[in-house]
Order: sequence, then C-alpha cells, then structure tokens
Amino acid sequence: MTDIQAQLRFLPISAQKVRLVVDLVRGKGAAEALETLRFVPKRGAAPVRKLLASAVANAEENFGVSRDDLYIAKIFADEAPTRRWRRFGARGRFKPILRRTSHVTVVLRERGA
Repeated sequence: MTDIQAQLRFLPISAQKVRLVVDLVRGKGAAEALETLRFVPKRGAAPVRKLLASAVANAEENFGVSRDDLYIAKIFADEAPTRRWRRFGARGRFKPILRRTSHVTVVLRERGA
C-alpha cells in the first residue's frame, strides 16, 4: 500500500483560514471530498480542491488506482514564510502588515488495501 502525496506550496492565504476548509474533508473519500469542496464558499476551497484533483490524477496515472477506492488519509496546512509589509502610522510610527502564506499537503490511500 503506497501513499499518494501532493503538495501546494506558498499559497497566499493564511494557514488558519485554509485549515477551516481542510478540516471539512479529512477522512472522506476522494470523490466525495471533491464534490464537497465545489460548494464551500471560502477562498481557500478552490486551491485545496485543485490540489486534491491533482493528487487523484497522480494516483490514477502513476499507480493505476481507481478514484472510487481513494480516501484522504492525511491533509494538513502548515505556515509558510510571512512577508512583512510596511505601513506608516501617525507620529512617525511603523505599522507592520503581515502577509501570511501556507503550505498544504494531502496524502491519499487506497481503501481496503
């Protein structure tokens, strides 16, 4: 039994926001998760759906596994580097803006194998 893995790196959405989407599909079947993500109204849903579709395509093309047999074994969003932006405030003060990014990883497994 092999793990099929796909990564999405430097996604310009904070890991905290992506985790809200990722938690919805953890443990579900791959086909069911793709359908669920189509209707989630969060900004992080589209890139996570694209990543999951890529992982499913990898499994079908490289390992010959049917998409109906796949389920999401692990999916997580980690913090990536934060870009610091300058904003100048009153009285010569410095107001930093943190542009957070995230890395998303999905691991698929074959059910019943």
